[in-house]
Amino acid sequence: MSTVFITLGLLFLSLLIIVPLVEKFGKKRSDEEARSLSRFLLPLLALLLVLQIIAYYFF
Repeated sequence: MSTVFITLGLLFLSLLIIVPLVEKFGKKRSDEEARSLSRFLLPLLALLLVLQIIAYYFF
């Protein structure tokens, strides 16, 4: 059980370090670029869901 807490702690710590770095040094995107990227988000999530269901039931 302690392994789970160690893993969760490391993930949380890495988020605290990585997110501010990405926000500070990441490329700024225009609204048009963000819109074009968000257009693909829902279809990709739906595809992921379908593939996970197939993997769960058939593999």
